[in-house]
Amino acid sequence: MADIVDDFNAYRSKMNDRILADNNKLIKRIFNLDTNAYMAGALDVKTKELLGLVASAVLRCDDCIKYHLETCYKEGLKKEEVVEALGIATLVGGTIVVPHLRKAYEFWDALEAKKS
Repeated sequence: MADIVDDFNAYRSKMNDRILADNNKLIKRIFNLDTNAYMAGALDVKTKELLGLVASAVLRCDDCIKYHLETCYKEGLKKEEVVEALGIATLVGGTIVVPHLRKAYEFWDALEAKKS
């Protein structure tokens, strides 16, 4: 069975490199803005990642959900914290979020399995 975490990260890295190789000033600035937005400030990184996770789930972006899940995991968030945030996302986004919730659970399980 393919490792969904490694596959996601390899593809993301490859395509980000490809996109940034075009040296488009606007795209580079957007990437930089995204990076800086999630740095610690008045809110800590964990809180910002949970906010990003909720927004990504409501907007139904599976790649964004995976990215924020992995960062939440690396930041040491507990499964219960992530699940609570995903519950808020499902409440706000409605039942259309449920398919993305399934994928989020699958990805979190894969993150935990890599630890073992």
